[in-house]
Amino acid sequence: MDGNLNALTTIFTEFYYWVTVVFMFLIHVGFCMYEVGASRRRNHMHTLMKNVMIIPLVTITFFFFGWWIYWAFPSFPFFGGLNHEMANANLPWAETMGTNLSDHITGVFWAAFLLFSWTAASIVSGAVIERIRSSALWIHAVLIGSVFWIIDAAWGWHYAGWMVKYLGYHDAYASGVIHAIAGGYALGVIMVLGPRIGKFASDGTPRDIPPHNPWLLTIGIFLIYTGFWGFYAACNVPIIAPEVIGGEIVGTTWTATNIYLAPTTLSAITFNFLMSLSGGLMAAYVVSKGDAFWTFSGGLAGIITASAGNDLYHPIQAMLVGAVGVVIVYKLHYWVERRFKLDDAVGAVAVHGYSGVVGLIIAGFLLWGQPSSPFEGYATISPLGQTAGAVIMFFVLGFLPGWAVSKVQSAMGVLRIPEEVELQGLDYAEHHAYEDAKADIIAADKAYLAQK
Repeated sequence: MDGNLNALTTIFTEFYYWVTVVFMFLIHVGFCMYEVGASRRRNHMHTLMKNVMIIPLVTITFFFFGWWIYWAFPSFPFFGGLNHEMANANLPWAETMGTNLSDHITGVFWAAFLLFSWTAASIVSGAVIERIRSSALWIHAVLIGSVFWIIDAAWGWHYAGWMVKYLGYHDAYASGVIHAIAGGYALGVIMVLGPRIGKFASDGTPRDIPPHNPWLLTIGIFLIYTGFWGFYAACNVPIIAPEVIGGEIVGTTWTATNIYLAPTTLSAITFNFLMSLSGGLMAAYVVSKGDAFWTFSGGLAGIITASAGNDLYHPIQAMLVGAVGVVIVYKLHYWVERRFKLDDAVGAVAVHGYSGVVGLIIAGFLLWGQPSSPFEGYATISPLGQTAGAVIMFFVLGFLPGWAVSKVQSAMGVLRIPEEVELQGLDYAEHHAYEDAKADIIAADKAYLAQK
């Protein structure tokens, strides 16, 4: 009987993660549509191409070293060395990392984290549309997708991560682990990259550059909502027995757990996902005075703000946290834009980065004293631990690497497209081969008709 039960558990877990990964793919589809809708017609193909190429670049690098980092870095470098035993079991040539009938879980679990990596890279991509070189963006995509975000996942999202143990860091659905770090990284890039031509008037007043296709943008954001719902499910472990895991877990359960292996249910996160989405949408509608762009984005910001504690919040708390977060990040976005003359083209820094930071800090107060983990001896959740975590995510692993790499690229002349190319449009400049071929075909057709 035990053998049959274990087999059913394994097959169910494999299928569970496979389904969540398919749902999460919609996040990337949504980002593609959203960015194309937000960009102007002359930049559509460039915008789409740089997003599509994130998929192979981040997938391959995550396979070769990103996944290894997650298992190697939970205690490194501050509270221990590399975890060679776990890391070596996830090297590219390990038995579990391929076609292996004895392992049903590693591939789908790896894929769930991989889709998180795509999301982190796509957040950066949205902020820099219409003026970054594709090659420059792809380097950033690999760094944020296969290095920096997975380091913070090892520190703050691994059940044995040092931030969880010693800071009491709690971030069940990645307010900081994905969104704050990606938003901070994007801020570092755009600070060096500069604004789009025409974004600011001669007196420094910011100009609104409205979406080219609001309908495509709307469909894109709804696909992101849908994929994000799958993301919530992918952050859980569907069925697990505590005795399977090393260490002392408080209590005995056989249940679904969150990323920290504490009991939760899909029903609980469904309440909180929808309530934080609704709180964000309503608050954004009010604070933006009915602006459609910000209303749609506010729903996403509401979810992100509440995500740190959405495994423990009451649904009404989730709604209020989402609403409060949206008001703060909306005001902060426009203050930063005016004060520092920064062009965050789709509000990615605000919706993801500021929301993630605000969500972590709010969770520190609302969940003060709650256990961060079911393991004995771990620090409890506190405002100090959550604020420290927010600084590590947004500034240390996000902003500083994004700014530093961009400074190097700018000094080498490979970060931003030339002014004449930006005015002409990236589609022609970077994809002119297609246009030239089309012109040749038209000319050949005309010559053929003239002969007849």
